Amino acid sequence: QVQLVESGGGLVQAGGSLRLSCAASESIFSFNHMGWYRQAPGKQRELVAVITSGGRIIDADYVKGRFPLSRDNAKNTVYLQMNSLKPEDTAVYYCNAKRGNGQEFWGKGTLVTVSS
Repeated sequence: QVQLVESGGGLVQAGGSLRLSCAASESIFSFNHMGWYRQAPGKQRELVAVITSGGRIIDADYVKGRFPLSRDNAKNTVYLQMNSLKPEDTAVYYCNAKRGNGQEFWGKGTLVTVSS
């Protein structure tokens, strides 16, 4: 069973930065996509950004230019650098990995709280 271990959440003031990390228990190249989703209170889970095995990044309009996604292949880890944080970015952030056959894995989530 694939394990995704997240770290880096916390409390930050508006305008601040946080970096989330997600380490996979196997090679990130075994997944078609790997990245982050988030779920705010009372809302549905939504895409933040994912990176494909080929290195293409797919990200939501609301994070373009603010949340660059990167990966360290040797560490099987993806990073979400969150800059210029806003109170509306407050959510639980979940790491996600998906294989080409549709099999999907989720981390336990890490809470990000942005105070105004």
